[in-house]
Amino acid sequence: MARPRKFDEERAVDAAMEAFWTAGYEATSTQDLCDATGLGRSSIYNTFKSKRDLFDRALARYMDYKNAELAALMESDLPVRQKIRTQFQRVIDEEFERGPEGRGCLVVNTAVEVAARDPEVADDLARDYRLRLAVIRAAIESGQRDGDIARDKDPVALAHFVIATIAGLKVSARVTPQRSVLESVADAALAAL
Repeated sequence: MARPRKFDEERAVDAAMEAFWTAGYEATSTQDLCDATGLGRSSIYNTFKSKRDLFDRALARYMDYKNAELAALMESDLPVRQKIRTQFQRVIDEEFERGPEGRGCLVVNTAVEVAARDPEVADDLARDYRLRLAVIRAAIESGQRDGDIARDKDPVALAHFVIATIAGLKVSARVTPQRSVLESVADAALAAL
């Protein structure tokens, strides 16, 4: 009979997500994961099989959380321009709440650090991108029906533009410690819609 686990597996995934988000995949050691989760090496490997398995679960958890947050906003009753500006503001606020050594976005960080040499991670990130694209595109199409966004604009291109702006804000926040600069970028992007 297997012994019951004496820890909350989901809490361990959350703690590992924080560790990977802070240091990146390569720089996070097994000892870092033990420290973050409070688990011993044997518990980590018996439960998650490998550092990579734990990373995959942590990344999936992050994407699920962020996508649920985005979907809730994009499906709200706000006008689409306000939805998009709110998302831009969330990004700016999150980055500046963390201070000058902000962690950025786990998805963006993973795309830069891991995706180019790991096809499985690249596939996961592409799937995540398609999901976000569909949610934002639906909101833009709704905005076009409501007259909030011009109907002659390509909703797919605009959705790609919104995603690129979000990623750009996340990266820029790490090198531009001025909130006003990012606010002006968000306003310019919104005007382009």
